[in-house]
Amino acid sequence: GRYLLKKAIDHNKDQSYVLWSLTQEQLKHVQFPLGGMEKCEVRALAEAHNFINARKHDSQDICFVQNGSYADFIEQYTGKTYPPGDFVDTDGNVLGQHRGVIRYTIGQRKGLGLALPAPLYVKSVDIEKNTVTLSPESELFKKELTASGINLISVAEIKEPMHIKAKVRYRQPEQWATVTQTGPDSLKVVFDEPQRAITCGQSVVLYDGDRVLGGGTIDSVK
Repeated sequence: GRYLLKKAIDHNKDQSYVLWSLTQEQLKHVQFPLGGMEKCEVRALAEAHNFINARKHDSQDICFVQNGSYADFIEQYTGKTYPPGDFVDTDGNVLGQHRGVIRYTIGQRKGLGLALPAPLYVKSVDIEKNTVTLSPESELFKKELTASGINLISVAEIKEPMHIKAKVRYRQPEQWATVTQTGPDSLKVVFDEPQRAITCGQSVVLYDGDRVLGGGTIDSVK
């Protein structure tokens, strides 16, 4: 039999989205003792044992970035700098200047620093051209993605297309989709309904009920 990874009982604290890459050998040696408990139960248990962090606030975002922005942290950590460049629309018209491509995420609207006649959102980022493309929100919705670097957990391979649920970001509710394994290390996922701001480089994680079927890294969207 295969070692399984299941969602936590407390769905608000479920970490399965970031654990999809655990291998069978790793799962063989790992336990998740809090997976069957609600967060309030964990806090009560910690309180009963006088743990100093029993009432510690929940961490948000990346806890080791204490001051400043993520972009500042990454520039300092890597020693790289990301220069200003052009905001462009989908026709290539220049709309203004951005502050470095690392400072923008797909789907972002706030913090662009532009005065626009209608709301525009970050549609894509081109590191080579140093451009950030903006578009109306309607253009952010896509139904299909491909992923590579895959890791399958509850099955050894996906022999036939499966109608399961998938998510493309940590806080997103799972969405119905059809997944097809297109090669030893590749998947195609077609959502029943278009999804907002699917982003290359992020994880897509597949769920078969409360089991993690597997996942991969998104490498194309259409």
